[in-house]
Amino acid sequence: VQLQASGGGLVQVGGSLRLSCAASGRTFSSYGMGWFRQAPGKEREFVAAINWSGGTTYYADSVKGRFTLSRDNAETTPYLQMNSLKPEDTAIYYCAVSLTGVAGVSREFYDYWGQGTLVTVSS
Repeated sequence: VQLQASGGGLVQVGGSLRLSCAASGRTFSSYGMGWFRQAPGKEREFVAAINWSGGTTYYADSVKGRFTLSRDNAETTPYLQMNSLKPEDTAIYYCAVSLTGVAGVSREFYDYWGQGTLVTVSS
């Protein structure tokens, strides 16, 4: 099973990007998803998470009000909409899937991890 995050790129301060995560090797349904990021020289940190139904979401304080993780229903792939991007958002962003459908801030919730996509915000 492989997960591949996509949608990253170079954007100016205040710009927007939308990240998504595709799975190969199996079909996921009713899963939870989390996004984490790792900036150069820093540890990987939690960004956002959504449960299997989309009814529960969590966000890091640093992205609240700017990032939105959502899904249309339990069968669709969630996407991370990132608005009002700041230079400190520059990082490799990783998606992760929770087969239980429960998602949270801890890496322990997640069973599979994606390869990551680079987001660079220029000032």
